[in-house]
Amino acid sequence: MIKAFKKFSLFGIVPFLLQVVFLPAALPYEDIKVMNGGTIEGKVFLKGSLPAPRAFLLSLSPFVDFCQKVSDGKGRVLLEEFNIDREGGMSDVIVAVQEVKKGKPFPPIRAKIFATDCMFHPAEVPVKELYETDHMGKSHHIHPMVTVVQNHQPITVLNKDPIFHNGQVFQRERGNIMLNFPLPTSGEPQGGILKFDRGLRVSVMICGMHEFMQTWGFAVENPYYSKTNRQGQYTIDQLPPGTYKVHAWYPHFKVSEREVEVKADGTVQLNFEFDSKKVKRRAFETEKGIRSFN
Repeated sequence: MIKAFKKFSLFGIVPFLLQVVFLPAALPYEDIKVMNGGTIEGKVFLKGSLPAPRAFLLSLSPFVDFCQKVSDGKGRVLLEEFNIDREGGMSDVIVAVQEVKKGKPFPPIRAKIFATDCMFHPAEVPVKELYETDHMGKSHHIHPMVTVVQNHQPITVLNKDPIFHNGQVFQRERGNIMLNFPLPTSGEPQGGILKFDRGLRVSVMICGMHEFMQTWGFAVENPYYSKTNRQGQYTIDQLPPGTYKVHAWYPHFKVSEREVEVKADGTVQLNFEFDSKKVKRRAFETEKGIRSFN
């Protein structure tokens, strides 16, 4: 048995260890000139009734007087997290093509967030899109939910409010924290480098002083992604011909995956649908069960 073990050690374990030690690292994304690239486009829909907003008691946070502007007038902040058009089109859904190793240029994604009116907003969202007026003439705050981010790249927040905030970035809601930084009224961006654990792509940033200040991030690995507009539409172009898996993601849902073949100079229509019944609300975040220490 000893001889057999020696033989196994020499001719079995050693080569295996060499394969492990010298296993080539995953190749980084390569920028190339895309010839006869194709396009994926479509729309993302929400099936069913609009999920109820998440409710937070304003009096549990500091600087109540300033943050009143995002309240419902009854001492609560309601996060209306789903912006849906008349046809059910969902805005701010991230659609991303997976495992593309080479293609059009992929500049680093340095995510930028604004803290404005006691809310976090992706910096690219125009101010005019932060509010809308209802049929009664009352202005309502719209909450842009999602920012595209990249692993090992920075995320920064510029505090535009005259009060203090705090940025806490988690890998998933109430999961491991990646970043924690103060947001003073200095006018200088604050933040840090995102470092996701292997296999994780979703982050959520919450203000440590105002729990209702929340925004989500979805990490991508190549330039073939899009965020749906207010009508739920998206377009991803200059994609090298081939067969791909495409992911669609929005907070409170699991990733939806579809497979599609992209032909040279072709356009593929690819729609996604999320079911509102799968959105679960915890009792203390509903308007009826809102937390209170009174």
